[in-house]
Amino acid sequence: MKSRQPRKQRRYLHTAPLHRRRKMMAAHLSDELYARYGVRSVPVRKGDVVEVMRGSFRGHRGKVLEVDLKRMRISVEGVTVAKADETMKPYWIHPSNVRIVKLDLSDVKRKEKLEAIAASRREEEVKAHE
Repeated sequence: MKSRQPRKQRRYLHTAPLHRRRKMMAAHLSDELYARYGVRSVPVRKGDVVEVMRGSFRGHRGKVLEVDLKRMRISVEGVTVAKADETMKPYWIHPSNVRIVKLDLSDVKRKEKLEAIAASRREEEVKAHE
């Protein structure tokens, strides 16, 4: 982003193409995952287990059921609200308000990428200590 003007920042968020929104849908990793991979945040995917950090559902852990790139929200298992007719409806959460506790590494490319980053971080630490 080139501009610092708030209106242009907001416009960029609302008009961003889906491939850029994917990167914006990142959430922080737990301390254990951060220590293992050396990455602070990763885009949230369906199947990841997350912990809600903000809002009325704070502390709730559940699997990500759905990721909505258009609205930039995720649906977490067990995070629901009751409607007037007593049916349950999912409560959509912004990914910045959750922390990833367990990654879904069924995608080989995602796993390889995280492991490659972790390996490069270890090499940098070894060089720094020499």
